[in-house]
Amino acid sequence: MIDRTMPSALLVRDLQKRYGTVLAAQGVSFDIRAGEVFGLLGPNGAGKTTTIECVLGLREPDAGEITVGGVDARRQPAVVKEKIGASLQATALQDKITPREALTLFGSFYARGVPAAELIDRFALGDKADAPFDSLSGGQRQRLALALAFVNRPEIVVLDEPTAGLDPSSRHELHGEITRMRRDGYTVLLTTHDLDEAEVLCDRIAIIDHGRIVATGAPHELVAGSRNAQTVSAIAAGPLAASDFADLAGAEELTVDGSMVRCRTTAVTRTVTDLMARLDARGVGLVELHVQKATLEQVFLELTRDAGVQA
Repeated sequence: MIDRTMPSALLVRDLQKRYGTVLAAQGVSFDIRAGEVFGLLGPNGAGKTTTIECVLGLREPDAGEITVGGVDARRQPAVVKEKIGASLQATALQDKITPREALTLFGSFYARGVPAAELIDRFALGDKADAPFDSLSGGQRQRLALALAFVNRPEIVVLDEPTAGLDPSSRHELHGEITRMRRDGYTVLLTTHDLDEAEVLCDRIAIIDHGRIVATGAPHELVAGSRNAQTVSAIAAGPLAASDFADLAGAEELTVDGSMVRCRTTAVTRTVTDLMARLDARGVGLVELHVQKATLEQVFLELTRDAGVQA
């Protein structure tokens, strides 16, 4: 359960980062509440990786504020590193190091390291605890990467494309683990290109494009605010005449086929209300009514297409 009265677990304000002539981050701002899964979505080159690297202290921003659990990350990076765990896109370890050895080694770097045995049990690595890294499958390597993100008992976990390249079974297992993180009270910052994944897992989403945040909100809020037309379809109890619906309120691409009427609309309430009134006026009963909302993918494409081209 997200406590909305608590201070932000992570606050990013007016983050700016330039590489030569390229502005990778142009005033990026967002906040993550304690206990929520927050998605950062964007096309390739949008600024996601730069933002993540600045939050983790891997890159120094040119300007802006980053606060983690009330601590200024730019002024006290060592303190912040104790508060954050991260699983990045690629986890590269020595070929022959085992999960047990890696977890023991990384845990020793922190003041409150978690015992390797505890993490091996939590992330179901028991069968491979003493196997060399180069013998692990993709899913096993990803579970080890997650385990490594927890060696310091973090308050915030950053997951950068955690399911990229995984088979459906491994992806499903990882989704379950992220859900468990939320249930256990962790704050999660997730980047992904899988919009269905983001819609299922994330409490809120920020969409970034050309170094700017172009929208923030819960998935259903972003979909509800979309300019994309929704589809309304109705099946009546008797035959319908196309002429009876020619000027249906808000309707676009209207078709009438026998007892079915279908259209697209950006004003669903107006369209459905007018449709029902016309059926009632003609004494025709309604058998089925369906409203298909815009998808998060359509919203994403709409927002990133409208953001323009970066100079």
